[in-house]
Amino acid sequence: MSEFKELIKNFSKTREYVRDFFVYGFKTREDFTQKSARTYDNERRRLESWLPDFVRQDYTTKGKNISLAIDSNLLDTNPLYRVYKTKSFTDNDIMLHFHILDFLSQGGAYTADELTNGFMDKYSLFTDTQAVRRKCNEYESLGLLTKEKQGKALYYKLCPDMSGVFRSFPALLSAFTFFQLASPLGVIGSTLMDSFSVKNHLFRVKHSFFVHTLEDEMLLTLLQAMRKKQSVALEIQSSKKHTDSTMNLVPLKIFTSTRTGRRFLCGYIKSGKRFTCVRIDTIKKVSCCSIEGEYEVLCENLNKNLPSCWGVSFQNTHRTHLEWVRFTLEVKEPYEHYIVTRLEREGKGGVVTQLEATVYQYEKHVFDANEMLSWIRTFIGRIVEFHCSSPAVELRFYRDLQTMYDMYQEDLS
Repeated sequence: MSEFKELIKNFSKTREYVRDFFVYGFKTREDFTQKSARTYDNERRRLESWLPDFVRQDYTTKGKNISLAIDSNLLDTNPLYRVYKTKSFTDNDIMLHFHILDFLSQGGAYTADELTNGFMDKYSLFTDTQAVRRKCNEYESLGLLTKEKQGKALYYKLCPDMSGVFRSFPALLSAFTFFQLASPLGVIGSTLMDSFSVKNHLFRVKHSFFVHTLEDEMLLTLLQAMRKKQSVALEIQSSKKHTDSTMNLVPLKIFTSTRTGRRFLCGYIKSGKRFTCVRIDTIKKVSCCSIEGEYEVLCENLNKNLPSCWGVSFQNTHRTHLEWVRFTLEVKEPYEHYIVTRLEREGKGGVVTQLEATVYQYEKHVFDANEMLSWIRTFIGRIVEFHCSSPAVELRFYRDLQTMYDMYQEDLS
């Protein structure tokens, strides 16, 4: 039997389990059917070790539930950042870490061969040159070292120490404390705070979606691809069916829901000649591909399509180009004029027309009218008529009303 280890090498596996515990905390041990019971136990023990203050245990008829209870407006930092700081390492990793940084701290640039010989002379440490070179290249990719080619040799040296700059400008440290709560990739600010032993005594965020930091690894790769105007290959796991699929697209924008905090990748599928959106929390892996020559043209076409996009959907069930929605509602003027103001403010460019003294009509052409229903329902009680070019959407609206009537109508017989 393998020994349990708190640290991890594969972050993607633990990301899925932390998300399940946090979002679907009502599941019991038997409900996790994707992996073995031993894997569940190992991930549960890791979670209890990393986040002991936030693990909650509930007992139901099905058994014990393990969940995470995190109230964002009471916390000075996102506790899920700890998950990023649990990478496993070998004895050789930790040994080379300190020897490389200590040796290069004396100044100057050295090749991997010179570093290896220097370790022997200064520390009486015998190690493999290839291992030193791999570790130096890794640290160069992380920004700890810089490398420069002179002839055929690669020379490594430490990056400039910025700690003096941060200490000279204390406001920068305050900026870190705000950044780590309010921005995507906030784990960067959290890591800098750890480096300078800074605590957040200034900021709290009332509504923050901490769980979405688990997607930041994918988000960073997508942003890098967008900056370089590259296409990407995605490995996606369905959030409902748990089936895996692949997709190639050109990433163009990142959309964020102001209601749920959920983030979407908006891109263009060249094979299907259409725009689409993918939930970032369903992406398991991102691979950057070739540079897209028509990237600017695709961005312009997307901006032309966005006014007709109510949410994140660019197509409807019947695959027609646009669907129209039209409804009329009665407003008790002048006392309820705020309803008309809502239509104009929240209607995303829809046309508001006054038909009579107290009757107004709203009309909008969108890609997917089904996305509008949750907003339209907020006007129930004032809606006089509702029509849609999609019979399925119109049927759903009236069917939901009938279901509500069946649930709440009084039996007066």
